[in-house]
Amino acid sequence: MKRISLLGSTGSVGKSTLDVVAQHPEEFRVVALAGGTNVELLAEQVKQFQPELVSVGTTQGANELRERLGKRQVEIVCGNEGLEEVAKHPSSNFVMTAVVGSVGVAPTLAAIEAGKTIGLANKETLVSAGHIVMKAAKERGVSIIPVDSEHSAIFQCMEGSRREDVSRIILTASGGSFRHLSREELAHVTLEQALHHPNWSMGSKITIDSATMMNKGFEVIEAHWLFDLPYDKIECVLHYESIIHSMVEYKDRAVMAQLGTPDMRVPIQYALSYPGRMPLATEPLDLVKSGTLHFAPMDFDRYPLLQLAYDCGRIGGTHPTVLNAANEVAVNSFLQGAIDFIQIEQIVRQTCEAHQGISDPSLEEILFADQWARQEAVNCLHRDLR
Repeated sequence: MKRISLLGSTGSVGKSTLDVVAQHPEEFRVVALAGGTNVELLAEQVKQFQPELVSVGTTQGANELRERLGKRQVEIVCGNEGLEEVAKHPSSNFVMTAVVGSVGVAPTLAAIEAGKTIGLANKETLVSAGHIVMKAAKERGVSIIPVDSEHSAIFQCMEGSRREDVSRIILTASGGSFRHLSREELAHVTLEQALHHPNWSMGSKITIDSATMMNKGFEVIEAHWLFDLPYDKIECVLHYESIIHSMVEYKDRAVMAQLGTPDMRVPIQYALSYPGRMPLATEPLDLVKSGTLHFAPMDFDRYPLLQLAYDCGRIGGTHPTVLNAANEVAVNSFLQGAIDFIQIEQIVRQTCEAHQGISDPSLEEILFADQWARQEAVNCLHRDLR
């Protein structure tokens, strides 16, 4: 039986993970949960799945959770230390990292050090500290199974094949909420419009990243680390229906593609059940009903953050760390109504241009670069608002 520690249980991927667990109680058991600030939902999850350990974002949240749970026997911790405790819980043998942002780096490393199998749904971990995380996993003999739909697709398409036979991988992108708008039209979009993704149901931060194409940029960097491929072998193509989740082309020009409905429970369950497969109560793919599948070349002028992600990835070192941290600040500012949509790009670009990178950073240097980038992004924001 898989005994699961789940980081980010109250988010979109976390809730989908628990839905998969509930469908297969004989195969999966949740032993530890980590949520954020949604204490009401976290309390319901604790009551349903009865973990041994639960972590919540703040001390205040922990006190509220204790009140909601009453005499229920569960250990409650909080903060970043709580995340790490959940990640390395001794009863678990599988850690699903479904938190959003670079906060996922420390608990992922803690899980690796504890020898847990990782289901990785937190792309920022590899964007911020890919060389450290992958090195640690290799040294500890820990498997990292990708959960993002695109990387799960690549992982499945490469099963049974040799890495050296891969010619390129092709990540598909829906284009996000504003895929049919021009650059000029983006200046007037609203938060409500940005949060309306045409295909996927995701959290607010990832939905905004999809609209700017930063999410795809992060996936490019993540793919570089997961599959040990140079950036010139990682391409992106627009695919509006989100039916083909990604493709692998081999040296003989054979192309393997993984298809399915846009439902995150599919890659989540594959990671949990790997190397086997299990039934899943979700809508089957009907290609006749879907009809024509559309593709278009990626326009880097239309999506400059994707080009910036490639650039930062190729530079390496602390540049991807700074890219991610600046984006977190800019997107949060947009979600709070402090900046316009188009200013997300400006703040991220200005922060990256101001950065003096370190080529082979330690974890301490990565954490410092992360904090520097957040402050620099705030400075850029204030300059833009003057």
